[in-house]
Amino acid sequence: MSLERLALAVLLPGRPGTVLDGPWATLLEEGLGGLCLFAANMPCSTLVGSIREVAPGAVVAVDEEGGDVTRLHAATGSPVLGHAALGVVDDVGVTRGAAAAIAASLVDVGVNLNLAPVADVNSNLANPVIGVRSFGADPALVARHVAAYVEGLQGGGVSACAKHFPGHGDTHEDSHLALPRVEISAEQLRARELVPFAAAVEAGVDAVMTSHIVIPALDERPATLSSVVLGLLRSELGFDGLVVSDALDMAGASAQVGIPASAVLALAAGCDLLCLGASNDVELVRAVQTAIVTAVRDGSLEESRLIDASERVDALPGRTPVTAGAASNAEAPILVEGEVPDLSDAVVARFSSEPSIAVGPVPWGLPGVEAASLRPDGPVVVLQVRDLHLHAEAQALVEKLLPDVVLVEYGWPAPLSVHVPRICSFGASLPSRDAVSAYLRSKGCRT
Repeated sequence: MSLERLALAVLLPGRPGTVLDGPWATLLEEGLGGLCLFAANMPCSTLVGSIREVAPGAVVAVDEEGGDVTRLHAATGSPVLGHAALGVVDDVGVTRGAAAAIAASLVDVGVNLNLAPVADVNSNLANPVIGVRSFGADPALVARHVAAYVEGLQGGGVSACAKHFPGHGDTHEDSHLALPRVEISAEQLRARELVPFAAAVEAGVDAVMTSHIVIPALDERPATLSSVVLGLLRSELGFDGLVVSDALDMAGASAQVGIPASAVLALAAGCDLLCLGASNDVELVRAVQTAIVTAVRDGSLEESRLIDASERVDALPGRTPVTAGAASNAEAPILVEGEVPDLSDAVVARFSSEPSIAVGPVPWGLPGVEAASLRPDGPVVVLQVRDLHLHAEAQALVEKLLPDVVLVEYGWPAPLSVHVPRICSFGASLPSRDAVSAYLRSKGCRT
């Protein structure tokens, strides 16, 4: 293949819309690795059908984790429990079935790479981007559910991609917006962060996604751009599959050097398929292509590395389902803390906080009045929140409403600074929402 075609073969951009227009069709005809789908591409059947007509072997990827992160069901919410809820249930058969159900929905629309499961151990309560996307805070628990998810997804006919290597769980910043640093030793990394990724490799995962974080004990470069960090994945964990970069339009990867330069650095470090972001244009794809070709010609990127990366993309299995999509209607876990009073006269309210970029504007919770309209000394308030511990304004509101408030926490249930009854759902999937609704009705609330 020409350098120009090789450079396109390792790129996975995203673009809005549900129709494949001429310039994008041309990129695919010229060898573009594939496209990553987002909520702005839904419904996607026409788009994916057009991609397959032009480039039958292209990668069509999506973030369909279940729970809070869903693209196929961005308008309604996921019908599948999210990772944290599955971790609370702690039945690997249920997790395997949930992943198989997701696989069935992806096979139905033509997706062949799911950027899941999340293999991060959510060890930092201040984490603004992982939270309920993680199976939990215990490495062994996360590891067994990551392995089960990989088995369910790939048995259902879709390649899995464990993320975000070497572990985004101990950060207090979002790598979409900054470059987080994880101040742990190499020994701590091996004892906690790497455990679920080792389980994913052992389970035969097809792909692993990198993270844009710095672990100073290993390297001062972001993991995506670090041959040292990615060398751990290849040499220590023995992974021989596809290494996918997290989106290079994120600040953690490209804020200092720009997307084309970060693409070259990611390839040189060991990434194979470069996710560019959600809203790329043809001009950006061409700029990245040119940067890669130029880097090979000037010697800053070895041609053999580019060839190796393109071959790994091409080798992504075209999986055939060997298991039927399992039912995803496992009972959603609910944890009730404290004594919930009679809620016959309660007002249901919502504190509407901005979701992380990874989650996006997906529906969550039950209908209710906005929290800004609430006043103390009224009826009992059922206040729905997501990650209360991350929002000082919501915490202040709870203190103002005491003692006549009951919390419904759809995010990570961090310890409370005040004594208040709390209902924890471990995510905002449709089954979790329905479980919350059923519990509230059992206490007399009109939901």
